[in-house]
Amino acid sequence: MNGNLHRLCNQFDVLNMPAGELRHPSILPATESGEDEAWLWTQIKAEARRDAESEPALASYLYSTILSHSSLERSLSFHLGNKLCSSTLLSTLLYDLFLDTFSKDAELRSATVADLRANHMRDPACVSFSHCLLNYKGFLACQAHRVAHRLWTQMRRPLALALQSRIADVFAVDIHPAARIGKGILFDHATGVVVGETAVIGNNVSILHHVTLGGTGKAGGDRHPKIGDGVLIGAGATILGNIKIGEGAKIGAGSVVLIDVPARTTAVGNPARLVGGKEKPARHEDVPGESMDHTSFISEWSDYII
Repeated sequence: MNGNLHRLCNQFDVLNMPAGELRHPSILPATESGEDEAWLWTQIKAEARRDAESEPALASYLYSTILSHSSLERSLSFHLGNKLCSSTLLSTLLYDLFLDTFSKDAELRSATVADLRANHMRDPACVSFSHCLLNYKGFLACQAHRVAHRLWTQMRRPLALALQSRIADVFAVDIHPAARIGKGILFDHATGVVVGETAVIGNNVSILHHVTLGGTGKAGGDRHPKIGDGVLIGAGATILGNIKIGEGAKIGAGSVVLIDVPARTTAVGNPARLVGGKEKPARHEDVPGESMDHTSFISEWSDYII
């Protein structure tokens, strides 16, 4: 082990733990989900040790964000607290808030594990789980939103809205805390993503940068899109109104979608049209949100070449 890292790890004792280490004992049950989380946390720590040994300049950073913590939820809470804090919203307050929420909610921890796996599997630029945990702002924004959503459902709405504002400021991702998001989510690059108050995003969905799930501006109430499981939404797409994007559908980059899109079909253009036509749209068998196949429809949709 690198000498600097060895000395840092030897310094780890109860006095150096973040405050929440003592306030919030782990309550993770010994379930299959817990075993998956434990395996992933072991993997993340191994990656952090490897990176600290190969790049000593990062040893202190990796120690403080990963290696000094006893669990994934503690590491994530510490990292989010430091990312989202301000001069008036202290990192210690946020750390306690995140850790208390994650520690008490096995469903949130399960979603975090599923999101880490989704990012690692679907993004070829994601070189490790620890890289995603520390550096992927789409992943971090999604985890912070999950906590904001819990606060919203607990009627702690001023705090939920304050957290939304900090997420938007820091990560350039604006998700209303009332929006419901499934697990296995990839916000790829994530800059400029906007998700409205009554939007719903299913499981195993992949959304690229500058995507808007918005309202039409004409009505209140339930006014935002409902995204089915396994959907892929390309960069810069705009989906407006209380419409449904069916399970396994694909929305092409830059499309503007104003009406329902059937399951397993592809919608492209402005305004968006179904590949293959409205009456008999072409259907695919894969799950685009997992395969990340953005372009296979082009040969059917257009004869455009450069």
